[in-house]
Amino acid sequence: MQKIPSSEITPEHLYLTRRQFVQLGGLAAGGALLSACGLADDGEGQAAQAGAVDETPRQDELGDPSTPFTEATNFNNFYEFSTDKVDVASLARDFKVRPWSVEVGGLVQRPKTYAVDELVKKYPVEERIYRLRCVEGWSMVIPWLGFPLARLLEEVEPLASARYVRFETLLDEEQMPGQRDDWYQWPYVEGLRLDEAMHDLTLLSTGLYGKPLLPQNGAPLRLVVPWKYGFKSIKSIVRIDLVEEMPVSLWMAAAPHEYGFYANVNPDVPHPRWSQSSERRIGELGRRKTLPFNGYAEEVGGLYRGMDLRANF
Repeated sequence: MQKIPSSEITPEHLYLTRRQFVQLGGLAAGGALLSACGLADDGEGQAAQAGAVDETPRQDELGDPSTPFTEATNFNNFYEFSTDKVDVASLARDFKVRPWSVEVGGLVQRPKTYAVDELVKKYPVEERIYRLRCVEGWSMVIPWLGFPLARLLEEVEPLASARYVRFETLLDEEQMPGQRDDWYQWPYVEGLRLDEAMHDLTLLSTGLYGKPLLPQNGAPLRLVVPWKYGFKSIKSIVRIDLVEEMPVSLWMAAAPHEYGFYANVNPDVPHPRWSQSSERRIGELGRRKTLPFNGYAEEVGGLYRGMDLRANF
C-alpha cells in the first residue's frame, strides 16, 4: 500500500484501576495506560450536539477506515475533566464553549483577539482524515473539520525573532474539575517550532464527523498535528503566542525524562515504560506496527533532517 505523498505522562498514581480496565476493555479491547492525547465539541454542550453527524465510512491515505463516531467521542483523554477516558464525555457535557475567543499575540506585527465564530467564517473549513496516535499505544482515524494553522499565523505576521508557537488551554476549575489536581501545572500548555506550525498538515480543528467539536474532543477549537503523539494536539485553546524560546509544555514540566518537546511518533524510540513499536487501533483486536512520523514521514521528515531524533524526542 502506497504512503501519502502530501509525551504525555502517566504518573505512577494514575495507573488504571481494575474498574477502569474493565470499562476500557469494552471500547478498546484492552487499551493502554492513561495519557494526555484525546479528542473534544464546539458549541454549548447541547447546542453542538444538535449538529448532524456524518458517519459515512471514510479512509485515510493508507486505506484505513475511520474510527466509528461513538468510539471517537466516548474514549477521550482530557485531563482537565478526568483521568478516566470513559468519564470525560459525561463530565464535559455542559461545558460552555460560547462565547469563546482566542487571543493571538506575542512576537507578531498584528496581534488580535478572535471570536471562534469569526475564525470559522473567515477561513474555509475543509475535512482532513488523519490518523491519531496516542503516546499510550492506541490509535484512531478521525475525519476532522478545520483549517491550516498557517493561515491564521500569516494574518498576524510573525516577527523575525519568532521561533516557536505557544498554545494555552482554558483555565476554569469550575467547568474543568480535573484542573484541581495539583500534580500538573495548569493551564495546559503546548508548543511547536514555527516551521512545524506553518506546515500544511497542522490543523486548527473546529469539528469532526461533519459536526462541531464536542467538549470531550476539545471544543470549540483544538490543534491537530498528525505526525506527533496526540498530547501535542492541545484542546480548548484560548491563547496562541509567537515566542523566541522553546515553550515548556505541561507534560515536559511533569516528567521531563519521559516527554520531550518534539513528541514525533517514532517506533524506534520507546517510552521509558513501554514500547512504541506497535499500536492498538481502537475497534480492532490485534496490534499493528507503528509507522515513523505516524505514516507522514514523506511530508514532514524534511523538517528534522540532520537532527538526532533520539536526543530530540
